Amino acid sequence: MSLRMTPMQRILTTLGHEEPDRVPMFLVFTMHGAKELGLSIKEYFSKPENVAEGQVRVCRKFGNDCVNGYYYAPIEIEAWGGEVIFRDDGPPNSGMPFIKDFEDIRGLVPPDVKDCKCLTKALEAQRLMKEKVGDDIPVIGTVVSPFSLPVMQMGFGKYIELIYEHKELFEHLMRINEDFCVQWANAQFDAGCTAVGYFDPVSSTTIVDKDLYLRTGHNIARRTLSRIKGPTATHFAAGRCYSIIEDVIQTGTAAVGVSVLEDLQMIKNACKGRITVLGNLNGIEMRRWSQEETTAIVKDAIAKAGKGGGFILSDNHGEIPFQVPDDVLLAIGDAVNEWGRYPLKWLDK
Repeated sequence: MSLRMTPMQRILTTLGHEEPDRVPMFLVFTMHGAKELGLSIKEYFSKPENVAEGQVRVCRKFGNDCVNGYYYAPIEIEAWGGEVIFRDDGPPNSGMPFIKDFEDIRGLVPPDVKDCKCLTKALEAQRLMKEKVGDDIPVIGTVVSPFSLPVMQMGFGKYIELIYEHKELFEHLMRINEDFCVQWANAQFDAGCTAVGYFDPVSSTTIVDKDLYLRTGHNIARRTLSRIKGPTATHFAAGRCYSIIEDVIQTGTAAVGVSVLEDLQMIKNACKGRITVLGNLNGIEMRRWSQEETTAIVKDAIAKAGKGGGFILSDNHGEIPFQVPDDVLLAIGDAVNEWGRYPLKWLDK
């Protein structure tokens, strides 16, 4: 029997493609801390102290192996002067795109992180989280990739037109976004984050074909990740990535978040010994799981990807929906503790 490890030891062992004491578990909470503190989502995100306390509480409550140091995706749009729309029962969303015309791109200047009140608030929350958990639990930050951010900056339809019809302006926007992404990621490492998630849903083959990815998102990721001063995990936010796994590995990322729409065992076999797999529980369906279903689904994921390390159990989108009840989240942890203990001898029976 393996000695009990800290979450940090567990993750480092897994990233080294060895088996720790049990399968690590990343339940990526953004809003559940508000429930713990009895606050509305908007009020929760108004103060870094709220977010730091809420994230540490849910981490400990559910036996999670990381603390989520991120606020919400449109915080980056907020930094550019865009609008954030808050809801009572779900994640904040970006408002109307601030790039109205293609020529607006020429005048854009990347925000300076240290001068953005919303970003410095998030960085303060990360510093507070690091103070609370020390070196025992990883604090995970997040950036939206330069290639995916324009969906919020200018809207999906206009962005697709930019890619195909305005290539010089597309390249100009990518350079601006890359500078911002690198600055924002490195500020999160300075604040105490252990790793940063690189969210890149537009690079998923669910959205663009492989040839376009190789000409765009792939090269952008290689340039961007090479300038980020710490480990990253590339996440496609429930989009497919199996056909581009070899290319994703070439970007230098340490882990890949994979979709519930793909065969987890095939993904693990393709990644084995080279890149860690994150996934791939269905967060939407998770809202309705019984305890028996939860146990069976967790057990199945561990059976498909757990052997040999290099696997972190997580949801497939990178965010646990606000509506997922505590009973299900506790049942996930119980199932990991029962069926995720290494060595996985039950698989040999």
